[in-house]
Amino acid sequence: MAEESVAASVEAPAEHAEIAIDAPEPWEPFETQLVSWSIGIGIAGLIVLGTLVNIYLLD
Repeated sequence: MAEESVAASVEAPAEHAEIAIDAPEPWEPFETQLVSWSIGIGIAGLIVLGTLVNIYLLD
């Protein structure tokens, strides 16, 4: 009987499984600006910090 309940519990999720993936939300314009600014600030930070490390630590 234990084997039957284990087999039933293994098979049950496959029978009742539903795909819960809906359509993605639309991409808002402010999100595009947020990503762009974040990438820009990151690149600028790398340039500034890289320059400071080069000047003060690698001399």
